[in-house]
Amino acid sequence: MTMAVKAGSVRSKGKTVLIVDHDAINRRRLADYFAAHQFDVLEEEDGRAALNIIAECVPDAVIADVDVPGDNGLTLCKLSRTHYDGAFILLSSRADELDQVMGLDMGADDFISKKASVRLLGARLMAVLRRSSPDVKRTTHLHERLDLGDLVIDNTMREAWLKGETIDLTSAEFDLLWLLCSHAGKILTREEIFTALRGIEYDGQDRSVDVRVSRIRPKVGDDPDHPRRIKTVRSKGYLLVEDAFTDDYE
Repeated sequence: MTMAVKAGSVRSKGKTVLIVDHDAINRRRLADYFAAHQFDVLEEEDGRAALNIIAECVPDAVIADVDVPGDNGLTLCKLSRTHYDGAFILLSSRADELDQVMGLDMGADDFISKKASVRLLGARLMAVLRRSSPDVKRTTHLHERLDLGDLVIDNTMREAWLKGETIDLTSAEFDLLWLLCSHAGKILTREEIFTALRGIEYDGQDRSVDVRVSRIRPKVGDDPDHPRRIKTVRSKGYLLVEDAFTDDYE
C-alpha cells in the first residue's frame, strides 16, 4: 500500500514539496535534499494516489517522474492542472523530446533529466517558485491590467479575455502571454523570454518557449499556420502585434 510520508525534522517556511517516484532510492535522495533545505516533504510512488494528495494537501510544488505507475507523470500533470496552480516539475530518465513537449503542453513548469544533480533540480524548482511568488509579481509588473482591443489581460486576477470570453490558460501560459503583452510591438528573443520567465540562463536547447507560444496562439484567436498576432521573427524571437487585436474590434 502506498502512502504519503513526511521527511525531515526541520519545518519549512510554508513550503511543501510532493515527490512522486516509484524508485525508492531516488525518491529518498530527493526527499533528504529538500528536507535539508527546509522543505516539508511528501512522498508517493503511485500517480493516481498522488493526484489525491495534491487535491487534499495542495503542496507548493510537485516533482513527478514521468514513468510512475497508476497515472503516469504526464497524466498526473494534466489532471492536476484542472485544480492545482502550484509549481510542477517532471523528471524523466529518457532523452525523449516528445516527452518534454507533451509535459510542457500539459502544464508542467519544467522538464528535467533524472540524471541531473539534485542541486540543479533544487535551483530550477526555486526559480519556478520565485516566479510564482505574489511579491515578485507585484514588483515585476508596473501595470496590472492591459487592454489591447479584443484582448484584455489582468495580472492581479491572472485572467485573460478574448472578446469578453475567458481564455483557458495554464499558469506558465499566462506568464508568457503577460510578458508578450507587456512588450507589445517589441521583439523579444527566446533568451530574454526564457530568462524573464525561468530566472535562469537560456541553454539554447530548451523548447518550452516555442511550445507555449504554439499553445497560446489559437487561444488568442491566431492562426497557428499563418500567425498575425504573435509572430515568429526568424533568427530573433517573438513579436506580439498590438494592432492585430484591434483590427476587428468594435
